Amino acid sequence: MKRFLLFLIPVILFSGCNKNRVFTVHGTVKFNKQDYIYLSRVDVNTPLLIDSSKISRKGNFRFRVEATEPDFYQVGYSVNEFITLLCEPAEKIKISFNDVNLYNDYKVEGSHGSELIQILDLRLIETKARIDSLAPLYDKALKEPGSETEASLLEQELTAQMKAQRKFNIEFIINNINSLAAIKALYQRLNDQTYVLYDARDLQYLKIVSDSLKKHYPESKHTRALVSDFEKEMNQMFSRQLEQISKKLPETKLDPDLSDINGKKVALSSLRGKYVLLAFWSAESRECITENLQLKEYYRMFRKKGFEIYQISLDKDEKAWKSAVKFDELPWISTRENDPDDPVNARLFNVRSVPANYLFDPEGNIIASNLHGKTLQIKLNQLFTK
Repeated sequence: MKRFLLFLIPVILFSGCNKNRVFTVHGTVKFNKQDYIYLSRVDVNTPLLIDSSKISRKGNFRFRVEATEPDFYQVGYSVNEFITLLCEPAEKIKISFNDVNLYNDYKVEGSHGSELIQILDLRLIETKARIDSLAPLYDKALKEPGSETEASLLEQELTAQMKAQRKFNIEFIINNINSLAAIKALYQRLNDQTYVLYDARDLQYLKIVSDSLKKHYPESKHTRALVSDFEKEMNQMFSRQLEQISKKLPETKLDPDLSDINGKKVALSSLRGKYVLLAFWSAESRECITENLQLKEYYRMFRKKGFEIYQISLDKDEKAWKSAVKFDELPWISTRENDPDDPVNARLFNVRSVPANYLFDPEGNIIASNLHGKTLQIKLNQLFTK
Protein backbone atom coordinates (compact mmCIF):
# COMPACT_ATOMS: atom_id res chain seq x y z
CA MET A 1 0.00 0.00 0.00
CA LYS A 2 2.83 2.43 0.80
CA ARG A 3 4.45 1.79 -2.56
CA PHE A 4 1.14 2.51 -4.28
CA LEU A 5 0.76 5.82 -2.44
CA LEU A 6 4.28 6.87 -3.36
CA PHE A 7 3.43 6.23 -6.98
CA LEU A 8 0.28 8.34 -6.76
CA ILE A 9 1.93 11.42 -5.24
CA PRO A 10 3.97 12.48 -8.32
CA VAL A 11 0.94 11.86 -10.55
CA ILE A 12 -1.17 14.19 -8.41
CA LEU A 13 1.60 16.80 -8.34
CA PHE A 14 2.04 16.61 -12.08
CA SER A 15 -1.68 17.01 -12.61
CA GLY A 16 -1.66 20.09 -10.36
CA CYS A 17 1.21 21.63 -12.33
CA ASN A 18 -0.72 21.16 -15.56
CA LYS A 19 -3.74 22.95 -14.13
CA ASN A 20 -1.55 25.88 -13.14
CA ARG A 21 -0.43 26.19 -16.77
CA VAL A 22 -3.97 26.33 -18.15
CA PHE A 23 -6.46 29.18 -18.31
CA THR A 24 -10.08 28.80 -19.36
CA VAL A 25 -12.49 31.18 -21.03
CA HIS A 26 -16.22 30.63 -20.57
CA GLY A 27 -18.30 33.00 -22.66
CA THR A 28 -21.86 33.91 -23.55
CA VAL A 29 -23.04 35.72 -26.66
CA LYS A 30 -26.43 37.39 -26.25
CA PHE A 31 -26.96 38.31 -29.91
CA ASN A 32 -25.41 35.39 -31.75
CA LYS A 33 -24.77 36.06 -35.44
CA GLN A 34 -22.20 33.35 -36.24
CA ASP A 35 -21.78 29.64 -35.52
CA TYR A 36 -18.17 29.89 -34.34
CA ILE A 37 -16.03 32.26 -32.32
CA TYR A 38 -12.24 32.28 -32.56
CA LEU A 39 -9.27 32.70 -30.22
CA SER A 40 -5.93 34.10 -31.41
CA ARG A 41 -2.68 34.66 -29.55
CA VAL A 42 -1.05 37.99 -30.33
CA ASP A 43 2.57 37.48 -31.41
CA VAL A 44 3.75 41.06 -30.69
CA ASN A 45 1.80 42.66 -33.58
CA THR A 46 0.40 39.64 -35.39
CA PRO A 47 -2.61 37.61 -34.19
CA LEU A 48 -2.14 33.84 -34.67
CA LEU A 49 -5.28 31.70 -34.66
CA ILE A 50 -4.97 28.96 -32.03
CA ASP A 51 -8.51 27.69 -31.44
CA SER A 52 -12.19 27.95 -32.35
CA SER A 53 -15.33 27.16 -30.41
CA LYS A 54 -18.81 26.38 -31.67
CA ILE A 55 -21.40 28.66 -30.10
CA SER A 56 -24.25 26.66 -28.59
CA ARG A 57 -27.92 27.43 -29.08
CA LYS A 58 -27.89 29.20 -25.75
CA GLY A 59 -24.95 31.34 -26.93
CA ASN A 60 -22.28 29.64 -24.84
CA PHE A 61 -18.69 28.91 -25.87
CA ARG A 62 -15.52 27.75 -24.13
CA PHE A 63 -11.73 27.80 -24.62
CA ARG A 64 -9.03 25.96 -22.70
CA VAL A 65 -5.46 27.15 -23.29
CA GLU A 66 -2.07 26.05 -21.99
CA ALA A 67 0.15 29.01 -21.15
CA THR A 68 3.40 29.56 -19.25
CA GLU A 69 3.23 33.36 -18.92
CA PRO A 70 0.83 36.28 -19.28
CA ASP A 71 0.02 36.98 -22.92
CA PHE A 72 -2.33 38.93 -25.16
CA TYR A 73 -5.21 37.15 -26.90
CA GLN A 74 -8.07 38.15 -29.20
CA VAL A 75 -11.56 36.64 -28.96
CA GLY A 76 -13.99 37.39 -31.74
CA TYR A 77 -15.61 36.61 -35.06
CA SER A 78 -12.88 38.00 -37.35
CA VAL A 79 -9.75 40.17 -37.51
CA ASN A 80 -12.06 43.21 -37.58
CA GLU A 81 -14.45 42.23 -34.80
CA PHE A 82 -12.83 41.08 -31.57
CA ILE A 83 -11.91 42.06 -28.04
CA THR A 84 -8.41 41.85 -26.53
CA LEU A 85 -7.64 39.86 -23.39
CA LEU A 86 -4.52 39.73 -21.22
CA CYS A 87 -4.62 36.22 -19.80
CA GLU A 88 -2.46 34.50 -17.20
CA PRO A 89 -2.00 30.80 -16.44
CA ALA A 90 -4.58 29.34 -14.02
CA GLU A 91 -7.14 32.12 -14.62
CA LYS A 92 -10.81 31.17 -14.98
CA ILE A 93 -12.22 33.89 -17.20
CA LYS A 94 -15.88 34.65 -17.82
CA ILE A 95 -17.04 36.87 -20.69
CA SER A 96 -20.53 37.99 -21.60
CA PHE A 97 -21.16 39.85 -24.86
CA ASN A 98 -24.32 41.96 -24.62
CA ASP A 99 -24.36 43.75 -27.98
CA VAL A 100 -24.48 42.74 -31.64
CA ASN A 101 -20.98 44.24 -31.96
CA LEU A 102 -18.85 42.32 -29.48
CA TYR A 103 -16.62 45.20 -28.35
CA ASN A 104 -19.46 47.67 -27.73
CA ASP A 105 -20.81 46.10 -24.55
CA TYR A 106 -19.12 43.18 -22.82
CA LYS A 107 -18.21 42.13 -19.31
CA VAL A 108 -15.07 40.22 -18.33
CA GLU A 109 -14.37 38.62 -14.95
CA GLY A 110 -11.61 36.47 -13.47
CA SER A 111 -8.71 38.19 -15.25
CA HIS A 112 -7.27 41.41 -13.84
CA GLY A 113 -5.15 42.00 -16.93
CA SER A 114 -8.17 41.64 -19.22
CA GLU A 115 -10.16 44.05 -17.06
CA LEU A 116 -7.36 46.60 -17.45
CA ILE A 117 -7.36 46.13 -21.23
CA GLN A 118 -11.13 46.69 -21.30
CA ILE A 119 -10.73 49.95 -19.36
CA LEU A 120 -8.23 51.15 -21.96
CA ASP A 121 -10.29 50.06 -24.95
CA LEU A 122 -13.58 51.52 -23.73
CA ARG A 123 -12.02 54.88 -22.91
CA LEU A 124 -10.41 55.06 -26.35
CA ILE A 125 -13.70 54.14 -28.04
CA GLU A 126 -15.41 57.00 -26.17
CA THR A 127 -12.72 59.49 -27.17
CA LYS A 128 -12.78 58.39 -30.81
CA ALA A 129 -16.57 58.78 -30.87
CA ARG A 130 -16.30 62.35 -29.57
CA ILE A 131 -13.57 63.21 -32.08
CA ASP A 132 -15.51 61.60 -34.93
CA SER A 133 -18.55 63.72 -34.06
CA LEU A 134 -16.51 66.95 -33.91
CA ALA A 135 -14.31 66.42 -36.97
CA PRO A 136 -17.04 66.93 -39.65
CA LEU A 137 -18.27 70.08 -37.90
CA TYR A 138 -14.71 71.40 -37.79
CA ASP A 139 -14.12 70.65 -41.48
CA LYS A 140 -17.40 72.36 -42.38
CA ALA A 141 -16.59 75.46 -40.30
CA LEU A 142 -13.19 75.77 -42.00
CA LYS A 143 -14.84 75.93 -45.42
CA GLU A 144 -17.65 78.33 -44.56
CA PRO A 145 -16.88 82.09 -44.64
CA GLY A 146 -17.46 83.84 -41.34
CA SER A 147 -17.12 80.64 -39.29
CA GLU A 148 -13.59 81.30 -38.06
CA THR A 149 -14.66 81.64 -34.42
CA GLU A 150 -16.65 78.40 -34.55
CA ALA A 151 -13.72 76.61 -36.22
CA SER A 152 -11.34 77.88 -33.53
CA LEU A 153 -13.62 76.65 -30.73
CA LEU A 154 -14.02 73.26 -32.40
CA GLU A 155 -10.26 73.00 -32.84
CA GLN A 156 -9.79 73.73 -29.15
CA GLU A 157 -12.30 71.02 -28.26
CA LEU A 158 -10.58 68.47 -30.54
CA THR A 159 -7.24 69.30 -28.94
CA ALA A 160 -8.77 69.01 -25.47
CA GLN A 161 -10.08 65.52 -26.30
CA MET A 162 -6.63 64.41 -27.46
CA LYS A 163 -4.98 65.85 -24.35
CA ALA A 164 -7.52 64.22 -22.05
CA GLN A 165 -6.94 60.82 -23.64
CA ARG A 166 -3.15 61.29 -23.40
CA LYS A 167 -3.48 62.22 -19.69
CA PHE A 168 -5.66 59.15 -19.09
CA ASN A 169 -3.11 56.81 -20.71
CA ILE A 170 -0.21 58.33 -18.78
CA GLU A 171 -2.06 57.89 -15.48
CA PHE A 172 -2.93 54.32 -16.49
CA ILE A 173 0.74 53.56 -17.19
CA ILE A 174 1.91 54.99 -13.87
CA ASN A 175 -0.75 53.06 -11.95
CA ASN A 176 -0.10 49.77 -13.78
CA ILE A 177 3.64 49.99 -14.37
CA ASN A 178 4.20 46.28 -13.60
CA SER A 179 1.51 44.99 -15.95
CA LEU A 180 1.87 44.08 -19.62
CA ALA A 181 -1.32 46.13 -20.07
CA ALA A 182 0.90 49.22 -19.87
CA ILE A 183 2.30 48.22 -23.28
CA LYS A 184 -1.11 48.64 -24.85
CA ALA A 185 -1.44 52.07 -23.23
CA LEU A 186 1.85 53.07 -24.88
CA TYR A 187 0.80 52.11 -28.40
CA GLN A 188 -2.89 53.02 -28.65
CA ARG A 189 -3.80 55.21 -31.61
CA LEU A 190 -6.50 57.78 -32.23
CA ASN A 191 -6.23 57.01 -35.94
CA ASP A 192 -3.74 55.46 -38.36
CA GLN A 193 -1.46 58.51 -38.15
CA THR A 194 -1.80 59.62 -34.53
CA TYR A 195 -0.69 57.85 -31.36
CA VAL A 196 -2.41 58.72 -28.09
CA LEU A 197 1.05 59.45 -26.65
CA TYR A 198 1.98 61.93 -29.36
CA ASP A 199 4.39 64.21 -27.49
CA ALA A 200 8.16 63.72 -27.91
CA ARG A 201 8.44 63.77 -24.10
CA ASP A 202 6.36 60.60 -23.95
CA LEU A 203 9.45 58.59 -24.82
CA GLN A 204 10.15 58.63 -21.07
CA TYR A 205 7.14 56.36 -20.51
CA LEU A 206 8.58 53.82 -22.95
CA LYS A 207 11.68 53.86 -20.77
CA ILE A 208 9.73 53.53 -17.51
CA VAL A 209 7.62 50.60 -18.72
CA SER A 210 10.59 48.95 -20.43
CA ASP A 211 12.68 49.01 -17.23
CA SER A 212 9.79 47.72 -15.11
CA LEU A 213 8.79 44.84 -17.38
CA LYS A 214 12.41 43.74 -17.81
CA LYS A 215 12.33 42.96 -14.08
CA HIS A 216 8.91 41.30 -13.96
CA TYR A 217 8.65 39.60 -17.37
CA PRO A 218 12.20 39.45 -18.78
CA GLU A 219 11.47 36.49 -21.09
CA SER A 220 8.21 37.82 -22.52
CA LYS A 221 8.32 38.45 -26.26
CA HIS A 222 6.31 41.62 -25.63
CA THR A 223 8.92 42.91 -23.18
CA ARG A 224 11.74 42.16 -25.60
CA ALA A 225 9.91 43.93 -28.42
CA LEU A 226 9.29 46.96 -26.20
CA VAL A 227 12.97 47.15 -25.16
CA SER A 228 14.03 46.91 -28.81
CA ASP A 229 11.57 49.63 -29.81
CA PHE A 230 12.77 51.92 -27.03
CA GLU A 231 16.41 51.52 -28.14
CA LYS A 232 15.38 52.26 -31.72
CA GLU A 233 13.48 55.40 -30.68
CA MET A 234 16.44 56.59 -28.59
CA ASN A 235 18.83 56.10 -31.51
CA GLN A 236 16.54 58.06 -33.79
CA MET A 237 16.23 60.83 -31.20
CA PHE A 238 20.02 61.12 -30.86
CA SER A 239 20.37 61.16 -34.64
CA ARG A 240 17.81 63.97 -34.91
CA GLN A 241 19.60 65.95 -32.20
CA LEU A 242 22.92 65.60 -34.01
CA GLU A 243 21.30 66.54 -37.30
CA GLN A 244 19.95 69.73 -35.73
CA ILE A 245 23.37 70.50 -34.26
CA SER A 246 25.12 69.89 -37.57
CA LYS A 247 22.81 72.34 -39.34
CA LYS A 248 23.88 75.11 -36.96
CA LEU A 249 27.63 74.37 -36.93
CA PRO A 250 30.31 74.04 -39.59
CA GLU A 251 30.70 70.49 -40.83
CA THR A 252 34.24 70.24 -39.45
CA LYS A 253 32.96 70.75 -35.91
CA LEU A 254 31.52 67.23 -35.95
CA ASP A 255 34.75 65.77 -37.29
CA PRO A 256 37.10 65.02 -34.36
CA ASP A 257 40.72 65.61 -35.33
CA LEU A 258 42.80 64.57 -32.33
CA SER A 259 46.25 63.20 -31.54
CA ASP A 260 46.60 59.47 -31.01
CA ILE A 261 48.78 57.84 -28.37
CA ASN A 262 51.89 58.43 -30.54
CA GLY A 263 51.11 62.11 -31.10
CA LYS A 264 49.86 61.64 -34.67
CA LYS A 265 46.81 63.67 -35.69
CA VAL A 266 43.93 61.52 -36.94
CA ALA A 267 40.66 62.94 -38.26
CA LEU A 268 37.48 60.90 -38.06
CA SER A 269 36.70 61.87 -41.66
CA SER A 270 39.94 60.17 -42.80
CA LEU A 271 38.25 56.83 -42.12
CA ARG A 272 35.52 57.28 -44.75
CA GLY A 273 34.88 54.04 -46.59
CA LYS A 274 34.69 52.03 -43.37
CA TYR A 275 32.09 51.44 -40.71
CA VAL A 276 33.46 53.41 -37.74
CA LEU A 277 32.51 53.21 -34.08
CA LEU A 278 33.22 56.58 -32.46
CA ALA A 279 33.56 55.66 -28.79
CA PHE A 280 33.94 57.93 -25.75
CA TRP A 281 35.49 56.42 -22.62
CA SER A 282 37.61 56.94 -19.52
CA ALA A 283 40.30 54.78 -17.97
CA GLU A 284 38.75 55.60 -14.58
CA SER A 285 35.53 53.82 -15.49
CA ARG A 286 35.42 50.11 -14.71
CA GLU A 287 32.48 49.75 -17.12
CA CYS A 288 34.58 51.27 -19.90
CA ILE A 289 37.49 48.93 -19.18
CA THR A 290 35.16 45.93 -19.31
CA GLU A 291 33.62 47.14 -22.56
CA ASN A 292 37.06 47.67 -24.12
CA LEU A 293 37.89 44.00 -23.60
CA GLN A 294 34.65 43.11 -25.37
CA LEU A 295 35.35 45.58 -28.17
CA LYS A 296 38.72 43.90 -28.77
CA GLU A 297 36.88 40.72 -29.71
CA TYR A 298 34.52 42.54 -32.09
CA TYR A 299 37.48 44.41 -33.60
CA ARG A 300 39.29 41.14 -34.21
CA MET A 301 36.19 39.68 -35.88
CA PHE A 302 35.33 42.57 -38.19
CA ARG A 303 38.45 44.71 -38.74
CA LYS A 304 39.43 42.99 -41.98
CA LYS A 305 35.86 43.38 -43.23
CA GLY A 306 35.96 47.18 -42.95
CA PHE A 307 35.35 47.99 -39.29
CA GLU A 308 37.34 50.61 -37.36
CA ILE A 309 37.15 52.13 -33.89
CA TYR A 310 38.00 55.77 -33.19
CA GLN A 311 38.14 56.15 -29.42
CA ILE A 312 38.24 59.45 -27.53
CA SER A 313 39.37 59.49 -23.91
CA LEU A 314 37.93 62.01 -21.47
CA ASP A 315 40.70 61.36 -18.91
CA LYS A 316 42.32 64.42 -17.37
CA ASP A 317 45.44 62.39 -16.55
CA GLU A 318 47.26 61.81 -19.85
CA LYS A 319 49.64 59.26 -18.32
CA ALA A 320 46.77 57.22 -16.91
CA TRP A 321 45.13 57.19 -20.35
CA LYS A 322 48.28 56.06 -22.17
CA SER A 323 49.02 53.47 -19.51
CA ALA A 324 45.52 51.98 -19.82
CA VAL A 325 45.77 51.82 -23.64
CA LYS A 326 49.12 50.03 -23.44
CA PHE A 327 48.19 47.74 -20.57
CA ASP A 328 45.02 46.48 -22.29
CA GLU A 329 46.75 46.52 -25.70
CA LEU A 330 43.95 48.41 -27.39
CA PRO A 331 44.56 47.91 -31.13
CA TRP A 332 42.41 50.70 -32.61
CA ILE A 333 42.81 54.48 -32.91
CA SER A 334 43.10 55.86 -29.38
CA THR A 335 42.85 59.64 -28.97
CA ARG A 336 42.17 62.06 -26.13
CA GLU A 337 40.30 65.35 -25.87
CA ASN A 338 42.71 68.27 -26.33
CA ASP A 339 41.37 69.85 -23.16
CA PRO A 340 39.55 67.33 -20.92
CA ASP A 341 38.29 70.24 -18.79
CA ASP A 342 36.49 71.47 -21.91
CA PRO A 343 35.69 68.28 -23.88
CA VAL A 344 34.53 69.90 -27.10
CA ASN A 345 33.82 66.69 -29.00
CA ALA A 346 31.97 65.07 -26.12
CA ARG A 347 29.82 68.18 -25.82
CA LEU A 348 29.07 68.34 -29.56
CA PHE A 349 28.06 64.67 -29.55
CA ASN A 350 25.88 65.20 -26.46
CA VAL A 351 27.81 62.69 -24.34
CA ARG A 352 26.37 62.68 -20.83
CA SER A 353 28.13 59.59 -19.46
CA VAL A 354 30.62 56.95 -20.55
CA PRO A 355 30.83 54.57 -22.25
CA ALA A 356 29.00 56.21 -25.15
CA ASN A 357 29.31 55.64 -28.87
CA TYR A 358 28.06 56.45 -32.38
CA LEU A 359 28.23 54.12 -35.37
CA PHE A 360 29.03 55.71 -38.75
CA ASP A 361 28.47 54.14 -42.17
CA PRO A 362 31.13 54.34 -44.95
CA GLU A 363 29.65 57.66 -46.15
CA GLY A 364 30.08 59.24 -42.73
CA ASN A 365 26.40 59.11 -41.68
CA ILE A 366 25.38 58.15 -38.15
CA ILE A 367 23.32 54.97 -38.33
CA ALA A 368 23.10 54.07 -34.62
CA SER A 369 24.15 55.24 -31.19
CA ASN A 370 24.94 53.76 -27.79
CA LEU A 371 25.10 50.15 -28.91
CA HIS A 372 26.77 48.03 -26.27
CA GLY A 373 27.50 44.36 -25.68
CA LYS A 374 25.25 41.92 -27.48
CA THR A 375 23.31 44.70 -29.19
CA LEU A 376 26.48 45.98 -30.87
CA GLN A 377 27.52 42.48 -31.89
CA ILE A 378 24.13 41.86 -33.50
CA LYS A 379 24.38 45.13 -35.42
CA LEU A 380 27.89 44.33 -36.66
CA ASN A 381 26.78 40.86 -37.68
CA GLN A 382 23.98 42.41 -39.70
CA LEU A 383 26.40 44.80 -41.43
CA PHE A 384 29.18 42.36 -42.22
CA THR A 385 27.42 39.01 -42.60
CA LYS A 386 25.56 39.35 -45.85
